Amino acid sequence: MQHRHVAQLGPATALRGSAGHLALGIRDAVPGDDLVYSANFYADRKAEHEEHFYTDELMVGIPKKEYLFGTTSSLGRKASFGLDFGEIYKRSVIGVRVYGVSPAEKVALTDYFKRINDDYRTRARNTEYHDGEVKYDYLRLNCAKTIGSGFRYGAGYKDLDVTSATMLRGRRLVAAANANVPTEMAMKLLEQWHARGFRMDVVLYRKYAGSAYVDPHEDEKVAFKDLPNRFPSVLSRDFRKEQGKYEDFDNLHAMYVLYNLGRYSVRVNDATKLLEIEKTRSPMAYPEAAELAARAAQSDSENYGRRSSFRPEGTGVEEP
Repeated sequence: MQHRHVAQLGPATALRGSAGHLALGIRDAVPGDDLVYSANFYADRKAEHEEHFYTDELMVGIPKKEYLFGTTSSLGRKASFGLDFGEIYKRSVIGVRVYGVSPAEKVALTDYFKRINDDYRTRARNTEYHDGEVKYDYLRLNCAKTIGSGFRYGAGYKDLDVTSATMLRGRRLVAAANANVPTEMAMKLLEQWHARGFRMDVVLYRKYAGSAYVDPHEDEKVAFKDLPNRFPSVLSRDFRKEQGKYEDFDNLHAMYVLYNLGRYSVRVNDATKLLEIEKTRSPMAYPEAAELAARAAQSDSENYGRRSSFRPEGTGVEEP
């Protein structure tokens, strides 16, 4: 049996932020499927969230097919469509598949996410992975930090850098420059997995372009099909842009690496409503993928900075 992780990276979908989302799928953790662990955006102790959303767990475990394609949720009626389940109706998802993972590592990660949930339920404070009460925080205890903490403290990735955003003078003012960002954490994990000799490839699950669903909880009533689907940012000077393409070296490098590792892109056929493989490629080995991406990102970022017409050397994972 091939033991595997699947890191699920998704883009920003709303105008309030560009960081996106990071989740982790563990193969065969439920019968016939991966189990995707995802930090619960609404597990922040706010009364309005506890009333209207699923808040029983901080690290929610969802079968992969449900997480990506489901239109009903095993979590119950408070689950959020497009967030807890049915991701591709709201955004595209990049799946980084990691081969060669030991069964012990999978167990260690699962146990650590259970530990985070226990800490959340008991309102634990000041753990090795977080200062203050254990609850979701967009910058201080978010999807990137919880996944990173699982690897650092649960699976023993001692040299994985998991940062802590700081609050200034007790106010709700956070140094965003120190926050963990999903794409940045994903890039750190690629390096860690390569160092351990794991093989990697990428599957792009394209957003279903026809969803007219409107989230009733959002103030701005926008159909899923009309939401931004820009892939998320690495922390850089591009961090606060909301639409269009990233032009910063770090962001270009991340998207080029993921493209170079690509094996499949998958989409829902609008006519048949069935999944189909849109493209198939042979992925590069990680060292080659990273080296080529770095050269292309350096050249392209310089050319974007000149605002001149040019043909980019690199290709982003989201390109058609």
